[in-house]
Amino acid sequence: MLNDPLAAALAKIMNAERVGKKEVVVRPASKMIKKILTLLNEHSYLGAFEEVEDGKGGQLKVNLLGNINKCGVVKPRFSTKNGEFEKWEKRYLPAKDFGVLLISTPQGIMPHNQAKEKKIGGKLLAYCY
Repeated sequence: MLNDPLAAALAKIMNAERVGKKEVVVRPASKMIKKILTLLNEHSYLGAFEEVEDGKGGQLKVNLLGNINKCGVVKPRFSTKNGEFEKWEKRYLPAKDFGVLLISTPQGIMPHNQAKEKKIGGKLLAYCY
């Protein structure tokens, strides 16, 4: 049993990117993993992905574009307020306006830029650049 399916999924994607693969299969599929992959797709870090039902929790076939330098989860899942995003950007991203932090907010999972605009905080989930 996996303790953190999101960490396992991002590690699998990161390892496949490093080796140069064009596609990777992530399992199990969950709503949170699908939402995070959708956001990474919108920011053009990943290609399209499709869900395949296998009777064991499902799996996601993700097309890789080769645009990810590094991605991972934030452990522990730190709580953050609206004004604290810069601190976390300095810690997890290499430069200002480069990369994305993914935040779980009361209005759903969103990138830190969007959370700044809406002036809401939440819990840090992952980063990608």
